[in-house]
Amino acid sequence: MTTPPAVRVRGLTKTYGTVRAVQGIDLDVEQGETLALLGPNGAGKSTTVEILEGYRDRTAGDVSVLGVDPGRGGVAWKARLGIVLQTSSETPAVTVREQVAHFAALYPRPRDVDEVVQAVGLTAQAGMLVRNLSGGQRRRVDVALGIVGNPELVFLDEPTTGFDPEARRSFWDLVRGLKDDGTTIVLTTHYLDEAAQLGDRAAVIAQGRLLEVDRVDRIGGPDARTPIVRWTHDGRPRSERTREPGLLVARLVAETGREPDDLEIVRPSLEDVYLDMVATATAAAADDAAVADDHQPARTETAA
Repeated sequence: MTTPPAVRVRGLTKTYGTVRAVQGIDLDVEQGETLALLGPNGAGKSTTVEILEGYRDRTAGDVSVLGVDPGRGGVAWKARLGIVLQTSSETPAVTVREQVAHFAALYPRPRDVDEVVQAVGLTAQAGMLVRNLSGGQRRRVDVALGIVGNPELVFLDEPTTGFDPEARRSFWDLVRGLKDDGTTIVLTTHYLDEAAQLGDRAAVIAQGRLLEVDRVDRIGGPDARTPIVRWTHDGRPRSERTREPGLLVARLVAETGREPDDLEIVRPSLEDVYLDMVATATAAAADDAAVADDHQPARTETAA
């Protein structure tokens, strides 16, 4: 028997008047996996996640989160979720431990408060007022509040925005620890290196459509990952995609008797593949809009 997915989405659609923010998305998130949800601003990511969290109604489609329709999820269902929003709310004059303990009391089976404080790397700051923490430390408090309820599924919305490089890497270790505990994670991020480091799979959304979902190292297909050899010949930049870059470089050396100028071999990263996918989708949407405008009936003026 197969384990049902933690999240199952079929034909998800959301419209605002005449605007279709989400257009027929199909998506599964398996139990225990980390799915990185990628897309430019306005792509429909936030709307999709808010529907999954039960904060926004959908226009059409079937959605199941931990076996429950989020549009009908009650308190017991919400207690199984952990949600870390992109921005923090105003914090009262309480210490880190007091804040985490307060949230723990809201759940039926919370994690140990001190263990959670330690897990997010704030043991030394447990007695400090939250408002006196640095931005990165306050973000760790947000994560502590999101996981203290011992959730089965955690939504992380741009969790490391504003972090310095060291803080980001420490946070990545925390997310890996959650995954090791069997927690399912939906990660929304604009940092492609973060998606590559943490995601088992990536889902790319643009123009309200799901462009592709696959393992992070396979997104875009094999052609998109074909290495590019770049060099300069007679003062002009040259480039060629090839699955055998070493052989191409050897041929170039044999032809000229020396290494080509400005030689480099570039293996497209997740960011390169993602940007190409989004650019293609944006151009296609613009073409569709232009065709639709061409087919609009001409307006005629009538006398008053």
